[in-house]
Amino acid sequence: MTNTRADALQKPQPDQIKWPRSGLLDLLGIAHPIIQAPMGQHAGPALVAAVCNAGALGSLGCGTMSIDSARRRIAQVRHASARPFNLNFFAHSAPLIDTETADLVRARLAFYYGLLGLGAVPRPTDPLPRFDEKRLQLILTTRPRAVSFHYGIPPAAMVAQIRRAGCVVIGSATTVAEAKALEQHGVDAVIAQGIEAGGPRGTFTRGDGAGLIGTMALVPQVADAVRVPVIAAGGIADGRAIAAAFALGASGVQIGTAFLGCQEAVVSAPYRDALRQATDDDTRLTRVFTGQQARTLRNRMTDELADAEVIDFPAQLSLTRALAKACNDRGRTDFLPLWAGQAVPLLRSLPAAALIEALVAESRLWLPRHPGH
Repeated sequence: MTNTRADALQKPQPDQIKWPRSGLLDLLGIAHPIIQAPMGQHAGPALVAAVCNAGALGSLGCGTMSIDSARRRIAQVRHASARPFNLNFFAHSAPLIDTETADLVRARLAFYYGLLGLGAVPRPTDPLPRFDEKRLQLILTTRPRAVSFHYGIPPAAMVAQIRRAGCVVIGSATTVAEAKALEQHGVDAVIAQGIEAGGPRGTFTRGDGAGLIGTMALVPQVADAVRVPVIAAGGIADGRAIAAAFALGASGVQIGTAFLGCQEAVVSAPYRDALRQATDDDTRLTRVFTGQQARTLRNRMTDELADAEVIDFPAQLSLTRALAKACNDRGRTDFLPLWAGQAVPLLRSLPAAALIEALVAESRLWLPRHPGH
C-alpha cells in the first residue's frame, strides 16, 4: 500500500480506524478526534451541523454574536443535527486605549477611509462583547456538549458552573504557561495553538513576543505539562498532519483553514479565490486588523501597514472593521482580513462530510498499525 492521497480517497473505511488515544472522543462523544475551529461568521449552522453529522465536532463562534443571534443559530444547528457541538466565546480583557497612539492610528487610516468614501475615522471603542452572566445563562439553558474559550478563560466560578451543567470546557493556549493556567482554572482539554494557525491567536499573555511558538514545538511540551487531553491546532490540513499531532502527544486536532474550502462555509467569492490561489509564502502575522496577532493572507492592508502603530485588542477592530465591511460589500479584498493558516495550499473544495471522510482515511494510512486496524 502506498501512502498517497489518491489511495486515501478511494475506499476510506473510517469505522475501522483505531486512534492512538481515545480520551477526547469519550469526553466529547464524537467518532473522530477532529474539531472544526469556530471561524466566526465563516462557520454558520450549515457547516457546523455537517461537521457534527460526519462524526467530528462542529463549532459555532459566538464571540461577536448577540445573545438572540446565538440562540437562533444554536436552534438551527440542533434542527439539522442531533450530534454534539461546541460553542466558542471570547474571554478577553478590556482594552487599554492610549489616546496618543489612537490618534496616530486614526491619522494613518484616514487615507483609506477617504479612498472608500467612509468619512472620518471614528474614535476607538470596545467593540466586542466579553463573556458575562448573560452568556453564561445562554450556555446553562442550551447545554451544548462543549464550550471553548479564546483569549483566556472566564472566572473559575463560571467555569465550574458550566462543567456542572454537563458541558466540556476547552481553553486555547499558545504557550506552556498558558496551558498550565487553563488546567489550573478547571478546563477539561487544552488547545495548543501553534503559530501556523490562521486567524486571531488565542494568546492571553501580555507582550508582543508571547505565544509565537510552532505547533511541532508547542504540542509535545504542552502534552508533557498538563494532564488533560491536548488538541493540536495550526498547520493541520490533511491526515499526515493529524497523525503527526498524535505522535507529538495530542489526543485530537482543531482545523480551521481546511474547512474554509468546504461548500457549506460562508466565504465570499473573492476570498475563496484568494484562498485557492495562495502559496506557502502568502500568509502573514499582523496586528493591523484587531490589535491582536493574527494570521491572514497578504493584501494591501497587511503590506502597506505592516509597521503601523496599533491600539490594544479589540479596540483596533473598532477602527478597521468599517474598511473590511466596505470591501466585503463591494467584492474587494484589499482591506479585508483574509484569515488563513500556513497550510492553506492544501485546501480542498469539498463538502464538509467528504473532507472529514478524507481526513480520517488519510490518517488511517499514516497512523501506526494496530491489531484489527
